[in-house]
Amino acid sequence: MLYDRIIGHGTINEPEGKPEPLFALPSTVNWMRALKLLVDDLPINFHTASNFYRGQNRRIMKQLVENTVFEQLFLSLHHLSSLEKLRTINPTADVARLGILAWYYGISNAASAMIAAQDGSFQEDHAGTARIWDTAVASRGLAMGTFGWRVSSLVERTFEIEVAAYRGASKGNLQIRPTDATEAVGVAAGYLSGSAKWYAWMETERVRKTPEFRALNVANFRTQAARELRDNRLRPQAMGFLHQASRYRGKANYREALFLAYGLTTEAMLNGFVSDQASVLKAFLAMAGAFAAQKIGPQLWTQFVADVNANRAFSIDTSAVWA
Repeated sequence: MLYDRIIGHGTINEPEGKPEPLFALPSTVNWMRALKLLVDDLPINFHTASNFYRGQNRRIMKQLVENTVFEQLFLSLHHLSSLEKLRTINPTADVARLGILAWYYGISNAASAMIAAQDGSFQEDHAGTARIWDTAVASRGLAMGTFGWRVSSLVERTFEIEVAAYRGASKGNLQIRPTDATEAVGVAAGYLSGSAKWYAWMETERVRKTPEFRALNVANFRTQAARELRDNRLRPQAMGFLHQASRYRGKANYREALFLAYGLTTEAMLNGFVSDQASVLKAFLAMAGAFAAQKIGPQLWTQFVADVNANRAFSIDTSAVWA
């Protein structure tokens, strides 16, 4: 009954019916498995990240900026500690949605720490964090591995070329769980492409509401004038890992109640899901910590780590991430 009502007939915010959960679930689980395989394959940990950032110079920061870096790293570590506990709970469906939220906020906090360490700024909203992290970190080659994958524009003919370069010869796709790093590349490329299309669609819908579009007196983008209006809006908009993470969180947090929680095959598909999230967040946080340590300097970093270990109320120790 619930499936027929929600998927077949819809809700107030989606009166034509919600998306098919059996299609959304594999891509959700398989993207996280792909990320896990790729961070393990590189690998991304505090040691490799410290070597990666060795050329970064220490930055003189105001104390408020230093405090922000430490606060955001501590928040991310707390989310990771939560995921490490959630991964032991069965059935996974009980905690899968909470896991996505802990994963996303852990990623967002760690990204905010990197932004503050890089340029001294802090964003109060998800869109701002994604945009500035892409500009200040990813676009400058300061993100490791697949965390640095991005497209420079939301114009489809542009971003599909960039996605194809990441994909290479990989045959992996979002509907099949990857078993190795080679397949994972294709899955990650598929999620990047899908996210770019989603953000492009969202922006296109905004274009439809503009006075400039209405003045064209058209219903679509088949005319050259309409396409130019749309593409001029899409062309300068880049998209990276934080944008993908934000979209990932939104799906679990705001809509699609049946997704992650309905169906007799759901639990089997969720096998290992929270563990993969913990592994990916751990790698991202290790990267963020190594970047912050380089920017702040060894003395203050050592004091921060020692204080966290002495006073944390959650279970995970900093040596699990930053050693």
